[in-house]
Amino acid sequence: MPLPPFLEPVRKNDPDFGKAIEDVYSLAMGEGALDQKTKLLIALAVDAAHGATQGVANIARQLRSMGVTDEEIREAIRIAYFAFGNSILASYSAAFHEEMF
Repeated sequence: MPLPPFLEPVRKNDPDFGKAIEDVYSLAMGEGALDQKTKLLIALAVDAAHGATQGVANIARQLRSMGVTDEEIREAIRIAYFAFGNSILASYSAAFHEEMF
């Protein structure tokens, strides 16, 4: 899987660091226990949780080109919202209880 385009300036301006990033990227996104679709759905959810709008758009486009449905994309983003938003709900609860756990 080729590196995302936003990493090209790193490879160009700092080849040693670019190579290290490429190695980590290949380890994370290359062949492994998870299939490519699952890996990209996870990456989509993480980008969504961090507000990386362009990353979400790029990964969604890539997923659609693999035949992933909009429903699958929606579900991944819902999971990100649920997982990321839970810390806010836990903080809300802390406002009303001295000790939760």
